[in-house]
Amino acid sequence: MLRLFRGVKQYLPAIARRGYCEANTEFTEGEKKIISILKSKFPSAKVEAQDISGGCGAMYTVFVEAEEFRGQRTLKQHRMVNEALKEEIRDMHGLRITTGVPRGKG
Repeated sequence: MLRLFRGVKQYLPAIARRGYCEANTEFTEGEKKIISILKSKFPSAKVEAQDISGGCGAMYTVFVEAEEFRGQRTLKQHRMVNEALKEEIRDMHGLRITTGVPRGKG
Protein backbone atom coordinates (compact mmCIF):
# COMPACT_ATOMS: atom_id res chain seq x y z
CA MET A 1 0.00 0.00 0.00
CA LEU A 2 1.38 3.37 -1.00
CA ARG A 3 0.87 6.13 1.45
CA LEU A 4 2.03 9.70 1.18
CA PHE A 5 2.25 11.79 -1.97
CA ARG A 6 1.07 9.11 -4.36
CA GLY A 7 0.32 10.73 -7.67
CA VAL A 8 1.98 14.02 -6.80
CA LYS A 9 5.52 13.06 -7.76
CA GLN A 10 5.63 16.04 -10.10
CA TYR A 11 5.24 18.32 -7.06
CA LEU A 12 7.56 16.52 -4.66
CA PRO A 13 10.20 14.69 -6.69
CA ALA A 14 12.71 14.34 -3.84
CA ILE A 15 10.24 12.43 -1.68
CA ALA A 16 9.19 10.23 -4.58
CA ARG A 17 12.80 9.52 -5.61
CA ARG A 18 13.93 8.42 -2.20
CA GLY A 19 11.16 5.84 -1.96
CA TYR A 20 9.47 7.29 1.12
CA CYS A 21 6.05 6.33 -0.21
CA GLU A 22 6.72 2.63 -0.16
CA ALA A 23 8.74 2.56 3.06
CA ASN A 24 6.27 4.00 5.55
CA THR A 25 2.63 3.13 6.07
CA GLU A 26 1.83 4.86 9.37
CA PHE A 27 1.19 8.56 9.92
CA THR A 28 2.75 10.34 12.88
CA GLU A 29 0.45 12.17 15.29
CA GLY A 30 1.68 15.48 13.87
CA GLU A 31 0.92 14.39 10.31
CA LYS A 32 -2.57 13.27 11.36
CA LYS A 33 -3.22 16.61 13.07
CA ILE A 34 -2.07 18.67 10.07
CA ILE A 35 -4.13 16.56 7.65
CA SER A 36 -7.19 16.87 9.90
CA ILE A 37 -6.88 20.66 10.17
CA LEU A 38 -6.39 21.12 6.43
CA LYS A 39 -9.27 18.75 5.58
CA SER A 40 -11.57 20.73 7.89
CA LYS A 41 -10.51 24.00 6.22
CA PHE A 42 -10.61 22.58 2.68
CA PRO A 43 -13.20 19.73 2.88
CA SER A 44 -13.00 18.52 -0.72
CA ALA A 45 -9.22 18.87 -0.98
CA LYS A 46 -6.59 16.23 -1.49
CA VAL A 47 -4.31 16.74 1.51
CA GLU A 48 -1.03 15.06 2.29
CA ALA A 49 1.57 15.80 4.96
CA GLN A 50 4.95 14.41 5.90
CA ASP A 51 7.18 15.06 8.91
CA ILE A 52 10.58 15.70 7.34
CA SER A 53 12.36 16.36 10.63
CA GLY A 54 13.03 12.74 11.45
CA GLY A 55 9.86 12.33 13.46
CA CYS A 56 10.26 15.14 15.99
CA GLY A 57 7.61 17.37 14.37
CA ALA A 58 9.88 20.37 13.78
CA MET A 59 9.44 20.52 10.00
CA TYR A 60 6.76 19.34 7.62
CA THR A 61 6.06 19.29 3.95
CA VAL A 62 2.41 19.50 2.90
CA PHE A 63 0.53 19.18 -0.37
CA VAL A 64 -2.97 20.60 -0.74
CA GLU A 65 -4.97 20.37 -3.95
CA ALA A 66 -8.20 22.32 -3.47
CA GLU A 67 -10.91 23.86 -5.58
CA GLU A 68 -10.76 26.88 -3.24
CA PHE A 69 -7.41 27.73 -4.84
CA ARG A 70 -8.85 28.13 -8.34
CA GLY A 71 -8.13 31.63 -9.64
CA GLN A 72 -5.77 32.40 -6.74
CA ARG A 73 -2.08 33.09 -7.19
CA THR A 74 0.35 30.67 -5.57
CA LEU A 75 1.23 33.19 -2.85
CA LYS A 76 -2.44 33.52 -1.88
CA GLN A 77 -2.83 29.73 -1.86
CA HIS A 78 0.14 29.40 0.49
CA ARG A 79 -1.21 32.16 2.73
CA MET A 80 -4.50 30.25 2.98
CA VAL A 81 -2.62 27.12 4.12
CA ASN A 82 -0.51 29.17 6.55
CA GLU A 83 -3.66 30.71 8.01
CA ALA A 84 -5.24 27.30 8.51
CA LEU A 85 -2.12 26.02 10.29
CA LYS A 86 -1.16 29.21 12.17
CA GLU A 87 -1.36 27.62 15.64
CA GLU A 88 0.72 24.59 14.62
CA ILE A 89 3.29 26.71 12.78
CA ARG A 90 4.22 28.40 16.05
CA ASP A 91 5.82 25.15 17.23
CA MET A 92 7.53 24.32 13.93
CA HIS A 93 10.97 25.09 12.63
CA GLY A 94 9.74 25.10 9.04
CA LEU A 95 6.89 24.26 6.69
CA ARG A 96 7.26 23.43 2.99
CA ILE A 97 3.99 24.01 1.11
CA THR A 98 2.94 22.80 -2.32
CA THR A 99 -0.53 23.68 -3.57
CA GLY A 100 -2.53 22.92 -6.66
CA VAL A 101 -5.95 23.08 -8.27
CA PRO A 102 -7.80 19.91 -9.30
CA ARG A 103 -7.69 19.22 -13.03
CA GLY A 104 -10.71 19.01 -15.24
CA LYS A 105 -12.83 21.87 -13.93
CA GLY A 106 -13.43 25.44 -15.01
